[in-house]
Amino acid sequence: MSADRANAALGRALQISREIMEIAAGGDAERAAGLDAERRRLLESARIGLHAIDDEGRRLLGEIGELNDRAIGAMEHRLRGKARDLDLAAVGQRAVRAYCATRAHEIQGQ
Repeated sequence: MSADRANAALGRALQISREIMEIAAGGDAERAAGLDAERRRLLESARIGLHAIDDEGRRLLGEIGELNDRAIGAMEHRLRGKARDLDLAAVGQRAVRAYCATRAHEIQGQ
């Protein structure tokens, strides 16, 4: 694979990385994983086809890595938010049970 073709593959991988970043911010993990698989194939084809990556290739890889880190951070942020929501729902459920048990006890005591 020539440097031009490898850089074209890396350029497409960069486009996919940008798409993944947008999707990650929206929380669609399944779609992000599908695009990640496509991106991985492009990166592997560029790696296999080249013995040395030129400056443009290194720049593209750096940007891909940065976007990947940001996408992972966005997904982790959404995961923590969902975990907080679940914790809050569990606390609310326990409060309702406690209230119902207390209320039932008061009604029986009358």
